[in-house]
Amino acid sequence: MKNIAFHNLGCKVNSYEMDYMQQIFREKGYNVVPFEEKADIYIINTCTVTNIADRKSRQMLHRARALNPQALVVAMGCYVQTGQEEALRDEGIDLAIGNNRKKDIVQILEKYLSEEESARADKTLGGSTIIDIGQACEYEEMQLRETAEHTRAYVKIQDGCNQFCSYCIIPYARGRVRSRRREDILREVRGLVAAGYREVVLTGIHISSYGLGRTEGEQTGEYGLAELVEELQGLEGLERIRLGSLEPRIVTEDFVSRLAACDKLCPHFHLSLQSGCDATLKRMNRRYTAGEYLYSVELLRRAFDRPAITTDVIVGFPGETEEDFEICRRFLEQVGFYEMHIFKYSRRRGTAADRMPDQLTDAVKTRRSSQLQQLERTQSKAFRSRYIGQDVEVLFEETRDTAAGLCRVGYTRDYVRVALPGEESLQGSCLRVRIKDFLTDEVLLAEAVQL
Repeated sequence: MKNIAFHNLGCKVNSYEMDYMQQIFREKGYNVVPFEEKADIYIINTCTVTNIADRKSRQMLHRARALNPQALVVAMGCYVQTGQEEALRDEGIDLAIGNNRKKDIVQILEKYLSEEESARADKTLGGSTIIDIGQACEYEEMQLRETAEHTRAYVKIQDGCNQFCSYCIIPYARGRVRSRRREDILREVRGLVAAGYREVVLTGIHISSYGLGRTEGEQTGEYGLAELVEELQGLEGLERIRLGSLEPRIVTEDFVSRLAACDKLCPHFHLSLQSGCDATLKRMNRRYTAGEYLYSVELLRRAFDRPAITTDVIVGFPGETEEDFEICRRFLEQVGFYEMHIFKYSRRRGTAADRMPDQLTDAVKTRRSSQLQQLERTQSKAFRSRYIGQDVEVLFEETRDTAAGLCRVGYTRDYVRVALPGEESLQGSCLRVRIKDFLTDEVLLAEAVQL
């Protein structure tokens, strides 16, 4: 029996695909071991969203080679998809596998091993199974029966992106939008619910585009994200449905009213922003204005009681003036988010933004990022503080040591983290508790209401 180790970099889609690959290798009799242990085969699922991600991918590939110089080292995913020549020149890599071939990894690897001598004869190239992802038109179907999470399961519903934001390499790494068949999604969710999962999170590269890029006679646009949520609402045993990142333009009156009618849908919406300044949004090739974004937020707040609105913001984008930054900061104050993920703009080779003039210094990016991080902490604490003294429903996921001793920890429907003191495991239990106070800046302390 061969020992095989995995390491994942990047997004939830990568994590989903890694869970699937571990599943199929176990089914084939491989022994999955922790990455830091000596293994016969190392598989690194890479990321390429920034130049830093590329560097981390290379570092982990070299780390695998150092752990066992005789092991087979496999690089797969976005880094090798966009940087095939660079990846194959790297002496630490034996085999490179791009996106849209992950479900075939066992067959690819075993074929390579069976031809190992000839495959390794040319040290300058190594083995490669990388297709032109831009030509991919079919969704690569995978079916998960369990995930690394214990109570929440991420379910991938589409791949690819058609947006081509000026800072983003992902359309080149993942290809155009390909949507998963509804029957396959429902079958996977039914299986996960039967296995004990109480909540599913719909994820993908650009889930707002779900419904585009389907084949087999289905009409584009007739079945989209709202229709999928409505079908999941009817599944017996599923208690929570959570959405991954959304684009503002999908948030229309019809979309919001249909979601609001689904009581299993969690009122937590990650609505991608990137900047609150119209001039910056235009340079980013984001296809909405700050005013349109704000209207989407208002629609959600009218339809849901105190929904959690979270977002991403990039500071220091090329050409962002002090006035642009101040416009963005005031807009963030106006919206009042639950959480904001603040990123300093990072140049990425191969994108339009990398070639733009007026690139800003790291000192400017750091200063602006620090200002927004402080605003984020203030807004996040204000959102959480509204729950003190309130009864809320929490889906418990784990037990861990905290400043209040041993606590059961889980999340509310709007993704606020809560700790309930006690030793008895409540993993998978969905219970009402009363919020007493802050345990930390990011965790609320609760007492039992119903046990």
